[in-house]
Amino acid sequence: MGVDLSLEENASTGNAELPARIERLSPPVTGVHVWWCSLRPSRAALESREHALSGAERDRAARFGNALLRERYVMGRGALREILAAELGITPSSVEIVRGVRGRPQLAPPADLDFNVSHTADVAIVGIVRGARIGVDVERLDRTINVSGIARKFLSVSERAALALLDAESARRRVLTLWTCKEAMSKATGDALSAPFDRIDVDLDRGPSLRGGPAPYDPVRWSIHPAAAPTEFVATVALWRHAFETLKKR
Repeated sequence: MGVDLSLEENASTGNAELPARIERLSPPVTGVHVWWCSLRPSRAALESREHALSGAERDRAARFGNALLRERYVMGRGALREILAAELGITPSSVEIVRGVRGRPQLAPPADLDFNVSHTADVAIVGIVRGARIGVDVERLDRTINVSGIARKFLSVSERAALALLDAESARRRVLTLWTCKEAMSKATGDALSAPFDRIDVDLDRGPSLRGGPAPYDPVRWSIHPAAAPTEFVATVALWRHAFETLKKR
């Protein structure tokens, strides 16, 4: 994806607003913006992005015992700040990120822009939307998983029935795709791993779409969309409509 440039360097050289390590993907649906970010560190990128972090974010970075994990955190959080800053028309260091419901990161009120981030190894995906809640998730398609164990614990009855008709490789890929759908939804609500995954019923054959689930996973409030990630990954964007009214009741 090229060499990192700061926002100012991009402007002065006539490039796009965001650094070369941040690539805007084709929108999965109108009103949703998605970016693909490389987290591979370079000295210049690390210095620039660490400078833009808040004091709390720098403290968190310092607590990582592993240098690689620390650098990926700085690269990812810095990239998020650059994306949000470009959307809001402010500097990355001016972006005010706070903890919302169940600790879910969000912009400080009264912003109507919502965002979500997912990463695997040295890449990340960022999604933003206005007027709804968004969740994103990405997985490597070559990831080795315990298909039967995940299916037993996290898939619905109908999802497991569809899985039983597939060969081993197709089943593995289907489980990874289902997981990104469910994880994206659970990140939109803030439920994370406490979400009732085995009762969230996703239809991949006509969609993907949410077929059923307990509140707040009501199909009429949700849409699920594949993200245009590179072919070696599977990524999903989940949109929770009318989320703000629902959150007031939780």
